[in-house]
Amino acid sequence: MARSELGDYLSARRAQIGPGEVNLPGTGHRRVPGLRREEVAMLAGVSVDYYVRLEQGRERTPSVQVVDALAVALRLDEDGRRHLFRVAGLSPRPRVAAARAHVDPSLLQLMAAWPDNPAIVYNRAFDVLASNAIADALFHAWPHSHNLMHVVFTDPAARVFYRDWHEVARNSVAGFRLGYGEAPGDPRIQQVLRELLADSREFAELWARHDARGKALERKRFRHDQVGSLTLTMQTFDVRSSPGQELVVYHAEPGSTSNEALKLLGSLAASTRQGS
Repeated sequence: MARSELGDYLSARRAQIGPGEVNLPGTGHRRVPGLRREEVAMLAGVSVDYYVRLEQGRERTPSVQVVDALAVALRLDEDGRRHLFRVAGLSPRPRVAAARAHVDPSLLQLMAAWPDNPAIVYNRAFDVLASNAIADALFHAWPHSHNLMHVVFTDPAARVFYRDWHEVARNSVAGFRLGYGEAPGDPRIQQVLRELLADSREFAELWARHDARGKALERKRFRHDQVGSLTLTMQTFDVRSSPGQELVVYHAEPGSTSNEALKLLGSLAASTRQGS
């Protein structure tokens, strides 16, 4: 039976919600984790047969009202809701041709003016298109790859570098899924996806969850070879002039040991730049 991206997403999200989360009794034997199809249908106010057809790919054109009801029933956050509408064909996908492979020179100048704040720009495939000097120092001059997904999942050093590797891995896959939903025909995204599915069992398992979530304000804990442990807050911004690009800027809490470590890292980056 031909599956659909919509059906796969509904099935994956249904499996991750327990009946107690939606005020349903959890009694009785359940062959699979999560909600039953009939429970999702009831919560969304659609017939069981119709919902089954959606999951099985036999129905591919649900109405806006149905998709909105399913988003509520499945307790989707804003990113998840947007992804559901996208895979249901109810929101326009950006043209892949609109994505730019280079970074605006004025943004590069701005990043260079932040000697104490690591900053990177990456695309939907998580290729790092630009980074300032202190970001290069933070990521050890990118010895493994300039693709963040490859850094997380195929660099053996990543599990030491990212002190909360499992959390970073989950968030990375959810962000990659969101970019994939925006431009599934992008050949670079497809290439990275194929490579990760072939090279990383952990990625394949997380990809099967169908989490779709953009980056937001969050803290990341690093263990750096030269300056030790750092806890940095990251802010993520869409690059309006280049659809598909995102700017990430890291900073440390003033007066913290992480701030001191970041200043030392900036000094090392400046010394490297002067010596080159």
